[in-house]
Amino acid sequence: MSIDFGLIFARMPEILAAFWVTVWIWVVSNVLAVLLGFGVATLRRYGPLWLDLLLRLLVEIIRGTPFLVQLFLLYFGGPFIGLSLDPIPAGLLGMTVYSTAYYSEIFRAGYNAIPVGHVEAAECVGLTRGQIIRRILVPEMTMLVLPQCVNMAILMMKETAILSIITVPELTLVVGAIGSQQYAFVEAMLLLALFYWFLVELSGFLGRIAEARLSKFRFAHS
Repeated sequence: MSIDFGLIFARMPEILAAFWVTVWIWVVSNVLAVLLGFGVATLRRYGPLWLDLLLRLLVEIIRGTPFLVQLFLLYFGGPFIGLSLDPIPAGLLGMTVYSTAYYSEIFRAGYNAIPVGHVEAAECVGLTRGQIIRRILVPEMTMLVLPQCVNMAILMMKETAILSIITVPELTLVVGAIGSQQYAFVEAMLLLALFYWFLVELSGFLGRIAEARLSKFRFAHS
């Protein structure tokens, strides 16, 4: 028995289309989750106590349940409450909500890691809360949480494989189907692993570049 990648390469246009679906959902959901996660962390820090408790409860529920279960509830249970979504929008929404909970905790930890004296100094010179967030907290926090954000993005990239469960035409679903049709399941899984490895390495490389540039910025303004 030999490995024949020709059976898989013949279907490369379909595989590349699925690859771009995976990348699109991953990028868009992570961008939205970063923005929402930062908003949640900020509201928990500066909002009223009841809002902090409510957001904390929601974050703990999302973090405490598997993504697969959440995805099933959203896609198959959504119609029972009037929320009927196609596979791609459901996958995008599910990944965004799931990622937001984790990003919010990353940003919350970043807020807590900033020395209190920096904020107090900003208040002494008359900066408003919005200016403190924009000029002090966000730049410092970005340097602190970047490695964790890159790791989270990588983890969520691999979580896109779960979207195949609700028939999102991403890499795992398409490559797996082609492997079954061509009786080349080993070749298909090897190719799938190669695609994900490429995305992981690319994400890590870009993250290291961003971290190096931010480190230089921090040194120049320390």
